[in-house]
Amino acid sequence: MIGDKSGKVSQHLGKSLKVLHVTFNMGIGGTEQVIRQLVQGMASEGVESEILCIDGQIGPIGEALEKSGTPVHKVARKQGFDRSLITAIRKRVKEGQFDVVHCHQYTPWIYGWLAALGTQAKVVFTEHGRFYPDRYRYKAMLVNPLMALLTPAVVAISKATKDALVTYEFIPRKKIQVVYNGISPLKRDDLEVQKVRESLGIPQDAFVVGTVSRLDPVKNQSMMLRAFKEFNEKSPDSYLLMVGDGPDKEKLVALAKELGIDERTVFTGFINNPVHYLSAMDVFLLSSHTEGTSMTLLEAMSLGMPSVATRVGGNPEIIEDELTGLLTVPNSPHSFAAALEALHKREAVRTNMGDAARYRFSDSFSARVMVSKYIAIYYGNNE
Repeated sequence: MIGDKSGKVSQHLGKSLKVLHVTFNMGIGGTEQVIRQLVQGMASEGVESEILCIDGQIGPIGEALEKSGTPVHKVARKQGFDRSLITAIRKRVKEGQFDVVHCHQYTPWIYGWLAALGTQAKVVFTEHGRFYPDRYRYKAMLVNPLMALLTPAVVAISKATKDALVTYEFIPRKKIQVVYNGISPLKRDDLEVQKVRESLGIPQDAFVVGTVSRLDPVKNQSMMLRAFKEFNEKSPDSYLLMVGDGPDKEKLVALAKELGIDERTVFTGFINNPVHYLSAMDVFLLSSHTEGTSMTLLEAMSLGMPSVATRVGGNPEIIEDELTGLLTVPNSPHSFAAALEALHKREAVRTNMGDAARYRFSDSFSARVMVSKYIAIYYGNNE
């Protein structure tokens, strides 16, 4: 099997390239969406894919892929260092005669790397994001440089993630390449957007800001609520749309009531296909303490929406400040509110930012671009 310079796959001896993706599970999240895009995008390129989930659960994205014909396996990882998991992964690698074992996140890398030793499979490790706050693990100082040396390709989803791998995981900088996440562009249906606003009790002429995200402490939506309160006091025609669910939901609902913005804040809960809810927003918001490459930020860009986001992690690599959106001081409600005010009542500015965001998405963050780069990595063309 060889790949040409365009990333297209050429058949060799009638055998397709076979890739086993090793991950925690295929639930709802950014990593899982990336794997789905790779599996679906590479199918037309002659790449056969399977997925192995190591925490004993497949998840809804995995179930959907199964229904469409992608084999998805699950193994329940035991507490502590699980040698039986290595055996299970190795068995699947050998039985499936995989050419590549693509490990997503650090723990799957450990087990996938050990399982692939002595086989013909090439190991690729992708780090999709970091915990907040990040921390040193000094055992990593001994183990990770060796693993990285014997791993043909180490990938980070942003330059900020790459820096974290160097600083906290002791992986040599020259070993790590950056491949930004990519997605298929979303399509807006104005009639469906109108229906969404009506169903949520939001006037068609209201100014709507919001987010599509897991309601989680690392996303710092409590700061978003405080910023919206400050903004809404000056702009009472505005609404905040919070699409998603998570451990912080009850706390955030209570905070909205405490701040007196509960009548202007709409919590939808989890929405399986939120494209029309996202399209119902005039500005997309991202208030996180840290980010790798936010998939919903890319979705907003693909729809031609401007964004306001904290200047953390990979956000400054995606948003061109004052061109495709606005970047704010991390964890600063006042800075966030000021950015909202800068875009309110300035429809022409928002339109220009949205057009620039759509162009930047197509050029750098589409699934097509990501798939092409990973195919090159699989074949060893890592320049």
